[in-house]
Amino acid sequence: MEIQTRAAFSRRKALTMIAVTVAGGTMLPQRLFAQNANASLLLPGADVCVLVPEVTEGPYYFDPALVRADITEGREGLPLIVRMQVVDAACKPVENARVDIWHCDAAGLYSGYANQTGGVDTEGETFLRGTQFTDAIGLVNFTSIYPGWYQGRTTHIHFKVFLDETNVLTGQIFFPEELNDTVYATVPAYARTTTRDVLNANDGIAQQAGTASIATVAQEATQYVAALIVGIDPTAISTNAGGMRGPPGGGFGGPPPGAPR
Repeated sequence: MEIQTRAAFSRRKALTMIAVTVAGGTMLPQRLFAQNANASLLLPGADVCVLVPEVTEGPYYFDPALVRADITEGREGLPLIVRMQVVDAACKPVENARVDIWHCDAAGLYSGYANQTGGVDTEGETFLRGTQFTDAIGLVNFTSIYPGWYQGRTTHIHFKVFLDETNVLTGQIFFPEELNDTVYATVPAYARTTTRDVLNANDGIAQQAGTASIATVAQEATQYVAALIVGIDPTAISTNAGGMRGPPGGGFGGPPPGAPR
């Protein structure tokens, strides 16, 4: 299964916008930085720096206070490295930003919540959640599995980038549909008797985020690597900040999968 895909895209809003493209976002091609010292620091394959729009937090954020690179906790699924690079509007890497990610497992279940699809209760569990701090070139790497799906949403990974308690970018990472289809059709852990009802094209949050929120995905020998450059406005104040810590078990993002949206 040989899949290499790239999508870097304009987005509607990056906490606050500083410029507008035809798609309503701020797109900064790497080629404009060819003579810039920052150019060599940017992730290869992701061909733009974009100020990412803030989107809904969604289900189900809490901070388990786990600074770790490996967030799998033994969950079955296709091995995936989530590689994110945090930059500012000039494509300059941002060091020591806090990055939280969380996502559902192959069966579409989140850790830490009761009353999910089929009555599943994962309260007290912390799988597929974790925190990293960006290095000198703005990078974090999480070892995880390819996210599953649940009714009402397309495939996605949630993230928050904290610069401080008020400057927080809340966003979601999406995946190319051809890869989603391949993974769900060929990897046993993702087998379902039901069919996905929402894809990128008809997911309202994915449409708000735009194509720049679709990760660059490359296949390696034993895993996939999903990479995304996340552009933030260091002067903006988030409307979804919620402080640096959320209450364990708190329902910031609405009902769990299987409950009314």
